[in-house]
Amino acid sequence: MTVVNAIQGSYDQKAIEEEIISFWKENNVYIRIKERSLSSKEKFLFIDGPPYTSSGIPHIGTIWNKIIKDMILRFQRLNGKLVWDQPGYDCHGLPIEVIIEKQLGVKQKNDIVNEIGIEKFVNTCYQFAKSNAESLTKSFSDVGVMMDWSNPYYTMSNEYIGNSWKLVKRAYERGLLEEGYEVLHWCPRCETTLADYEVSEYREIEDPSIYVKFRLENEDKYLLIWTTTPWTIPSNVSVMIDPDFEYCDVRINKEILIIACRRVEEVMRESNIKDYEIIRRYSGQQLLGMKYIHPLSDLLNFQRNISHTVIDGKGVVTLEEGTGLVHSAPGHGDVDFMVGKKYSLPIIMLVGDHGEFLKDAGKYAGKSVRETNDEIISDLKERNALFKKGKIVHNYPVCWRCKTPLILRATNQWFFRVTRLKEEILREINRVNWIPQWGKSRIENMVKELRDWVVSRQRYWGTPLPIWKCINCKNTTVVGSLEELKVLALNKVPENLHRPWIDEVKIRCNECGGVMERVQDVADVWFDSGVAFYASLGEELWKKLGLVDLVVEGNDQLRGWFFSMLRSNVIMEDKTPYTNVLVHGMMLDENGREMHKSLGNYIEPSTVIEKYSRDVLRLWLLRNQVWEDVKFSWKALEQAKKELQIVWNTFVFASVYMNLDNFQPDSISIDDIKSYFTTEDKYLLSRFNSIILKLTNSMNEYKIHEYTNLLIDFIVNDISRFYLKVSRKRAWKESNEPDKIAMYYILYTVLKNWLVLASPVIPFISEKLYQTFTINKKISVMLEELPKIDISLINSELEKAISLAREISILILNARAKANIKLRWPIKEVNIYVKDLNKYTQLEQVKDVILSLINAKQINFLPITEFSKIARVEVEPNVGPIGKDFKRMSKEIIDYISTHQNEIYNDIINKGTHKVILDDKEFLIKSDHLVIKEILLNNYVASSSSEFIVAIRKEVSYEEETEGIIRDIIRRIQFMRKKLNLNITDYIVVGMSGPKDRIEEIKKFVDTIKEETRAKEVIFESEVKLNGTEWEIEGDTYIISIEKV
Repeated sequence: MTVVNAIQGSYDQKAIEEEIISFWKENNVYIRIKERSLSSKEKFLFIDGPPYTSSGIPHIGTIWNKIIKDMILRFQRLNGKLVWDQPGYDCHGLPIEVIIEKQLGVKQKNDIVNEIGIEKFVNTCYQFAKSNAESLTKSFSDVGVMMDWSNPYYTMSNEYIGNSWKLVKRAYERGLLEEGYEVLHWCPRCETTLADYEVSEYREIEDPSIYVKFRLENEDKYLLIWTTTPWTIPSNVSVMIDPDFEYCDVRINKEILIIACRRVEEVMRESNIKDYEIIRRYSGQQLLGMKYIHPLSDLLNFQRNISHTVIDGKGVVTLEEGTGLVHSAPGHGDVDFMVGKKYSLPIIMLVGDHGEFLKDAGKYAGKSVRETNDEIISDLKERNALFKKGKIVHNYPVCWRCKTPLILRATNQWFFRVTRLKEEILREINRVNWIPQWGKSRIENMVKELRDWVVSRQRYWGTPLPIWKCINCKNTTVVGSLEELKVLALNKVPENLHRPWIDEVKIRCNECGGVMERVQDVADVWFDSGVAFYASLGEELWKKLGLVDLVVEGNDQLRGWFFSMLRSNVIMEDKTPYTNVLVHGMMLDENGREMHKSLGNYIEPSTVIEKYSRDVLRLWLLRNQVWEDVKFSWKALEQAKKELQIVWNTFVFASVYMNLDNFQPDSISIDDIKSYFTTEDKYLLSRFNSIILKLTNSMNEYKIHEYTNLLIDFIVNDISRFYLKVSRKRAWKESNEPDKIAMYYILYTVLKNWLVLASPVIPFISEKLYQTFTINKKISVMLEELPKIDISLINSELEKAISLAREISILILNARAKANIKLRWPIKEVNIYVKDLNKYTQLEQVKDVILSLINAKQINFLPITEFSKIARVEVEPNVGPIGKDFKRMSKEIIDYISTHQNEIYNDIINKGTHKVILDDKEFLIKSDHLVIKEILLNNYVASSSSEFIVAIRKEVSYEEETEGIIRDIIRRIQFMRKKLNLNITDYIVVGMSGPKDRIEEIKKFVDTIKEETRAKEVIFESEVKLNGTEWEIEGDTYIISIEKV
């Protein structure tokens, strides 16, 4: 038989956490957990959304993300499941390239090839990503995130790259992989395309706002267009109009301009022109097919050979802005491009990868497109083609990696034609459990606007697309794995599958027998993480484990990782890759702004841990509603620290007294002592089993905030502030009486099981307390199993009754405060007026509990009607609500209330409403129609709720005052014990002196003082003889000394 150990010392959070980190390592706890779970028949497949490795210091929002995941995984292990918990890192992409470019002094993309060398550049990217991943691993592990850190997946590894190629091959087999020339957003600085979902960052930019005149070929008229991109005018091939709109010929001086009639007034106002005349109105249909002369054709030779035509742009042209005529450059607008294809218009591309005009642009060649705007405007003005010049400040898309303004540009790219799978994707969204449900709506809205996936990027640090093209016949071969490449390759496959090494691999063409070379593009970085659900596992394990049970990321990943994985597996298997998606909020600063170093509001996790602790950080983060944004709060962290101190103190109290009394939990069964259970004992057992049920349901629904709050509220409020408060006197008894042993048994059982449930949330303190407090323990609390629910112990009626008791105790505390009577001072009598007579039985059941909570001698439960014996009630009409609800009858209702106060009051108290018939109509008077004033008589004070009114007398008798002073003296002695660093088990001798009459009364309570201060003896001496500490208590001076025995 084993005695419970006494927990010694204060709660030194940092020392404990360092100790536990070492304990887990030295005892191979994680490995033991994995070994135990191998026999489990139930799996839990979790795929880690890989954090990006552009930095080795995690954002506190990333720490929140990892702690959420860790809490869920720990719970699933306790639940006996075989958990797949491999962490991952996202390693490729332009953000890392941009950083390395700065490190290596790269000014433009060509420098990588011509000066640095692709090999050196890629190797530097690799080492940078690897170093940051290792640093992140240390940070995540340090806050207690327990994953398979010895086996993370890296999107840059050969194994992962080879596995990822399967998606490209599958898209090719399904006819969904196509090469195409299309207009997309392009970053001139990074010299690569961006997909539509990557164009999410905008900045306020000032651009030109100009109206340009295009002269008709055969008439002395001008088509008037508006644009904010003058640099696209050189590439113009047509003007779009809507044939259903009405257009006007507008004479200004000697020129005639063609403008949509509904836009004339606004254009003239903006151009500050008052003298104009509309000379003709006609249908846009009459404009179709008209020819015009390009205004810069004398500077651009190629423009002289183009037939510039007015075309049908119905659905594209609007009357919200501009002139109702739209300048079209199919090479620089996605809509222009689509319309251009319909009419077989030439696609003019005068802009190169670096955002500079090419040779065919004549005088503009070699110049940045945005920098030529002023020059083009000047040239238009010289040619009488500029009608109005202005400026506009608007939100303009910028590159999310380098913040350079983007341009629209037609380029050759590789696409996954996912628009053909729109219905399948929408179908699969409905098969997923989205937590919360609005996640489903958001991703559905995205899919409704779905565009084809541009999978190619013109960069170096990325997964190479496994597409080979024949030099001779242009035949295409797509490779689906590293093994397949080794079979097809004409030369040795390199150990590193990145560029430039993979570019050296040649394949024999199966059509003409020629040599095939790999296209030089790399994959979109979202392609990498989007295949994590199988590329991280490999073919065999992926097929064996099936659908992913859970993925967890922030709400920004609805359009990112969640969507990428979804469309990837619809391409692969026509189904969703996951069954549950948990979406969490974003981490904001205290003012609700995003946290960024540039804003000066960034707080590193290490700063929080240094000031508080890992468990404090975890507790605070996990208490927040998971799908809501979280504002960082030092105040909330301080509150979490206080709650953990209460947890520690609770275990100290329990362990010290159990140890003192040689309590041996393994020597007792519940059947031995259940007959000695008090009301509060039965409540705690019932409540704990109810809590286990609620916690299980919360985790099944991934409401981790609900789990955490229930868990902490139980130990802080149900155990520390309630159960120990009403039961602690049993622990103070010298003899081991049965009711005391019953208390120890219940407290030990509940606290031990609570530690198991708490370990996913606050693993460090849970492990420390488990190792110290628990007997016959396993190597780690994490090797325990979730406590089983004993339904037979759940008594919901008792739980409701105790809840009422606690509600009443709070009301009495409020009444004490009004009467200025301290809680330590007993009160003779409390009247509790009950509005619902059905609650009498419940209250009688917990009468002793209420007495323990409120420090009173007697409780009287009375019907609410008895309250009038100690109070005079005045009922007045509440004019505002009466006017709102009764309108024209308000005056009659007010008059009625004034003359029927008692009748109305009794009905409101007993029934909740009062019915009245006025002018043959029935009206219902409710409590909000009244202002009820309760004027207390006979020196009473009261406090009320919707269920009860409690009343106590203001005065305190001499005897009651003495008892209160004794409580104050006991508190002073306990304080003195603490100052001397005495253990709870240490005995003392107390010396005391004070006012003679009061001392004589105090002597009657010597046993109480001895019991509650652990005193062997209390000696009353004169002030002259006593050498102690002076205390001022209720206006009198007491001298108290203590001495350790």
